[in-house]
Amino acid sequence: MDTQSIQTFLSTTAIEIGIKVLAAIAFWVIGRWLIGMVVGLMQRAMSRNHVDPTLTKYLGSIVAVMLNIALVLGILGYFGIQTTSFAALIAGAGVAIGVAWSGMLGNFAAGAFMLVLRPFKVGDFVGIAGLVGTVKELGLFATTIVTPDNVITLVGNGKVFGEVIQNFSSTPARRVERTAQLAGGVDALDALARFKAAVAAIPNVVQDPAPEVNVLDFNLVGPVISVRPYCHTDHYWQVYFDTNEAILRVAKEAGWPAPTPAQITRLVQEGKAA
Repeated sequence: MDTQSIQTFLSTTAIEIGIKVLAAIAFWVIGRWLIGMVVGLMQRAMSRNHVDPTLTKYLGSIVAVMLNIALVLGILGYFGIQTTSFAALIAGAGVAIGVAWSGMLGNFAAGAFMLVLRPFKVGDFVGIAGLVGTVKELGLFATTIVTPDNVITLVGNGKVFGEVIQNFSSTPARRVERTAQLAGGVDALDALARFKAAVAAIPNVVQDPAPEVNVLDFNLVGPVISVRPYCHTDHYWQVYFDTNEAILRVAKEAGWPAPTPAQITRLVQEGKAA
C-alpha cells in the first residue's frame, strides 16, 4: 500500500469512523442525561399525585432499564448494525441467562407481585425472612430494610414473598408485652390498680385500645401481673422501657418485698412417721 492510498484511507474511512465514534459517545452521554431527566420527571409527577413511594421507585427502575436498552439499540443502528439481529441475539442470551439466573428472575417476579398485593410499603416496620426492621426500599430484585441496630440489610424478594410477613405499621397501635412478678404477700388487686395508674401516665400510650393490666399466672413466688400498654410503632421502644421503669417505681413506692421462692420444710420424727 503506497502513501497515497494510506492518506486516502485516513481522509475518508478513518475520519468517518472517528466521527461516528465521537457521535456515539455524545449520543450516550446526552441519552443518559435525558433518561435521568425523564425518570426524574416521572417520579416527581407520581410523588405530586401521592403515588406510593414503593411503586414510584419500582416503575422508575423499570423505565430506566428499558430506555437504556433502547439507547444502546439506537447507537448500534447509527453504526449500521442490524438491530433486528441484535434483538434476536439479546432474546437468545436472555433465555440462557434466564435459565442460569432463575433465582434472580424469581426475585423480580416476587417484587412485581408484592407491588400489586402491597403487603408493606416504604417506611413500614416489618418482620420478614426472620429479620425485623424498617423498609427503606423495594428494588427490582431485593428489599432493603434497616434493622433496629441501624444495619442496612438486603433480602431477596423471592425469600420475602415466600415466607411469613409481619407488618407492625399496618394498624394504628401495637401492644407492648411486659410482666411483673410479685411476692406472695403482696395484695394483687392493689397492685393492679397501681400499675394501671402508672401505665396511663406514660407518654405516647394510647387509650384506644386501653392498657391491659391483669393477673397472668401464679407460681411458687407469687402472682404474675401482665402489663400491656398500646402505642404506635414509632414509640414502641420508648413505651417498652418506660413500662419497665414504671413497674420498678410502683414496687419501690409501695414498699413491696422482693419476690423470692417460698419453701415449706416439714420435720417428721422417725417414731411418729412409723
